[in-house]
Amino acid sequence: MIRTEDRGDVRVVTLDRPERRNALTLSALADLERAVVGTDSPVVYLTGADGAFSAGADFDAVGEAAADGPEAIEAFVERGQRTMRAIETAESVVVAGVDGPARGGGVELALACDIRVATPRATFAETGVSIGLFGAWGGTVRLPEVVGTGDALDLSLSGRTVDAGTALRMGLVQRVTEDPRSVAEEVAANDPDSLRVLKELVRADDDREDGEAREREAFVELLAARAGDFSGQ
Repeated sequence: MIRTEDRGDVRVVTLDRPERRNALTLSALADLERAVVGTDSPVVYLTGADGAFSAGADFDAVGEAAADGPEAIEAFVERGQRTMRAIETAESVVVAGVDGPARGGGVELALACDIRVATPRATFAETGVSIGLFGAWGGTVRLPEVVGTGDALDLSLSGRTVDAGTALRMGLVQRVTEDPRSVAEEVAANDPDSLRVLKELVRADDDREDGEAREREAFVELLAARAGDFSGQ
């Protein structure tokens, strides 16, 4: 489900599961991490296939974790958090190209990237609240950092969908263009050592562990309490 293609100084990583809107399973999360960190390319361009970025966590995988109990739920959340953290701390600059919907964990995946670029067709929503959950792959940590507390609470508590223009105004994305990959190529045209050092310096004060641990604990409690809601889905 994870395709990679190296094009000069840019590695293109594509989530390729269009029949599920590029939803992420446990194995896909591990493959995604390897695809992003296992390259010498100074820039990684991360996108989704066939008009969607990502629907986030695969619902079947969530249901399986819920059925297996709190330890499995925690392992599922930790796997997602670990992948997002690996993307955020990768030596390569990671540019997200969002075309079509990004939902739940798909928004969190975009948040883990260094630069987020949307097409005019992109939409974003943190939909977990509608089923009694929330984004637990670092979303409660990164979203307020990126858009501010007010907009983070608005998006998370309402579950509303915002378009590319609104996402740009709130700072969720940095640019809106028909060709997001051109931004990755623009970045890759610069000195690779400078790119690496700049990313390291800007990210230097990020401390995720405490926030992610609290997030993980809360998600386990919520999902364990409603595991029956996911049976037979």
